[in-house]
Amino acid sequence: MILVCGEALVDLFAGAGEGGEIPARIVAGGSPFNVAIGLARLGVETAFLGGVSRDGFGNLLAGLLSREGVDGRYLVRTERLTTISVVATDPDGHPSYAFHGEGAADRSLCLADLPPVLPDAIRALTFGSYTMAVEPVGSAFAALAERERGRRVISVDPNLRPTALGNMSGWHRAAERFYRAATIIKASDEDIRIAWDGRLTMAEAASYWLELGARLVVVTQGGQGATAYSAAGTVSVSGHRVTVADTVGAGDTFHAALLARLERTGRLSPEAIAALDLEALAELLAYAVAAASITVTRRGADLPRAAEVEAALVR
Repeated sequence: MILVCGEALVDLFAGAGEGGEIPARIVAGGSPFNVAIGLARLGVETAFLGGVSRDGFGNLLAGLLSREGVDGRYLVRTERLTTISVVATDPDGHPSYAFHGEGAADRSLCLADLPPVLPDAIRALTFGSYTMAVEPVGSAFAALAERERGRRVISVDPNLRPTALGNMSGWHRAAERFYRAATIIKASDEDIRIAWDGRLTMAEAASYWLELGARLVVVTQGGQGATAYSAAGTVSVSGHRVTVADTVGAGDTFHAALLARLERTGRLSPEAIAALDLEALAELLAYAVAAASITVTRRGADLPRAAEVEAALVR
């Protein structure tokens, strides 16, 4: 089982308004929420740990997790409201986000809400996005990552959302708590540009993360594919040529597929990940790229199932 830790929220997709009205569509979302559903759809036992409201949106989120087969025993239900993320996409399908969530349910989880002991069945934990850096949830999740490091795989996706953080000045300090505990760090080239304001290349960021202790660093590059860095060396896999509807959920799909492939091939342990050779890394990237290439052909974060990914690999 993989325990996904982070936010569950609703995305409000706003259309072009006229006459004083703006048409909108509400969709369940949040990067970790998407990863949990993606893992379940790829056939991996998955549980979700995060603060979820008892309001209507929170009930929607909890219900969707349940229907997708995600274990809800670690949900922390609260009377606080659900974060709303307003999403707009540019002509190329790239999204931008505006978050309305100060004091909301996903940010309110604290140390006392953490499970004191995790069962042996949980082989990996994932952390990502703004719940790594806002309080009190950021410190609670950092404590959990530090507690479980070395005993289970810790996978981190910074998935930077500056509009959710408000101020980027504390990001590096907050994120480094997770990086030092990480077995895997998965990031996009955009995450690296934002985090270091263009001062570090992909290779330099990967080297920094490997020096902190990560066994595997993977950087996604949109339609160009992805590159993996480890003690074995560096390997890249090209992207698939597809018609892009939008890129919402593409990174989450990649993260879920990466972990699902490791689990399904018996390599979801710190030792096995450290031992991956370049051929195994290339195969791992190819699977995750194929999964992400399916999501971008669909509107919103509609993550694929295992049979769809296998078919994409054949094609």
